[in-house]
Amino acid sequence: MGMGMAMDGRERKEKREDGADMAATDKYEEAIAGLSKLLSEKSELQSVAAVKVKQITAELAAAGNEFDPADRIKTGFDHFKKEKYQKNPALYGELAKGQSPKFMVFACSDSRVCPSHILDFQPGEAFVVRNIASMVPPFDKTKYSGAGAAIEYAVLHLKVENIVVIGHSCCGGIKGLMSFPDDGTTSSDFIEHWVNICSPAKTKVKTEHSKLSFAEQCANCEKEAVNVSLGNLLTYPFVRERVVNKTLALKGAHYDFVKGSFELWDLDCKIAPALSI
Repeated sequence: MGMGMAMDGRERKEKREDGADMAATDKYEEAIAGLSKLLSEKSELQSVAAVKVKQITAELAAAGNEFDPADRIKTGFDHFKKEKYQKNPALYGELAKGQSPKFMVFACSDSRVCPSHILDFQPGEAFVVRNIASMVPPFDKTKYSGAGAAIEYAVLHLKVENIVVIGHSCCGGIKGLMSFPDDGTTSSDFIEHWVNICSPAKTKVKTEHSKLSFAEQCANCEKEAVNVSLGNLLTYPFVRERVVNKTLALKGAHYDFVKGSFELWDLDCKIAPALSI
């Protein structure tokens, strides 16, 4: 009896798949028939129809295939090489000699907020660090040496003129920061420890905006965390020195991909140079 039920289930699945294939075929044949009729009436549309036929065929073929990561990477690079690399070989020739970006950018690792995409940075323009919630940890040679190395390289060797920290809407790292318990208990190996870098932002939002909804508090924390990161940048002596000497500017930003908006602000602080007596 169990075997009979299994067979029945498999047959139903095969029928569903057959039905889906037939529906796709019908859709294709219907589209081709329509285009053929259009061609017979207006011969000047022949080239347009040919392109449409190719598009429909490609879409139907893609619908029946599983995602191929290697193929996606290959087609992506092919597009880049054709549309970018081969159209501007002089740029890449110059970049082979070295880089001198004007910007260092801290951005979130979130797949929706690539800074080169949203700000149209070209190769050589921005030295980018991406991590959970685009956070900048304070100076610490042991705990955060990776971030420290990136900042040191950008400031002392590349001599960037601007460091921009970009927060964004619907940030999962900020949502985690706002929802993790305050008693120090953790349920992950890395995430909670990392986002606690900006715990002062959480405290400020919980205190000043206690009457807001959780979603609204998270939206406020997305920007407050940026300001905490800007403050943390000043704990790096070589950053502070250049900010004081006005050879380096620190900027905060927030990208809202729901509203399609981008805010940019300067670090609001007054730093006096050290007195020499």
